[in-house]
Amino acid sequence: MSRDKLDLIRAACPSVLPSLLLCDFGDLKGELARLEDAGTKVLHLDVMDGHFVPNMTYGMPIVEGIRKHSDLPMDVHLMISDPLKYAQPMVDAGADLLTFHVEAVDDAATVAREIRSMGVAVGVALNPETELSRLDGCLDEVDLVLAMSVKAGFGGQKFNPVALEKLASLKQLHPDLLLEIDGGINLETIALARAAGCDLFVVGSAIFKHDDYAAAIAALDDEIAGALS
Repeated sequence: MSRDKLDLIRAACPSVLPSLLLCDFGDLKGELARLEDAGTKVLHLDVMDGHFVPNMTYGMPIVEGIRKHSDLPMDVHLMISDPLKYAQPMVDAGADLLTFHVEAVDDAATVAREIRSMGVAVGVALNPETELSRLDGCLDEVDLVLAMSVKAGFGGQKFNPVALEKLASLKQLHPDLLLEIDGGINLETIALARAAGCDLFVVGSAIFKHDDYAAAIAALDDEIAGALS
């Protein structure tokens, strides 16, 4: 739990972030070992509260359990209605980067400053239908922007290319800001995101639906590498 992990995240860019939502939680330690052996440098955790989004996932005990078995930076995506209520417990559990949704708060800049004061990196996420102007006033307070390419918390959605437009605009206006994308990222879409300026790519099915995690991640890395060539 330290902003020092932010340097590790930056050094890893561009990087595929496995979304642990689809891992085998009955063998969490084994899954983490497989991901590390496959070259994973940053882990992504989706926390859903059943209120801000209609689904529920996991909370601090899972974050704490992962921290016991891995030193990799943990990027925790808070898809919850009251991010500040749970921010410190998440930090105490081992989160290194907390990303909250701009749609969930009234004053994103204040929320970002409070999370930063807890000693971790901070990100802000926005859904596909949310305009970039909602981020006005908070970008100087965050380390990362997560552009959702599907609506947070809903399964079975198609990749929405509006996220690419947002990434490209952010990269042009804020070149030092870390940019992340989440939703429908696979071999067909990851190069598009990289070409738009994305640094971090959250991937679920395109890794965990394969028996060989290393091969799946290597194939995604190849698409990233070829995106700007």
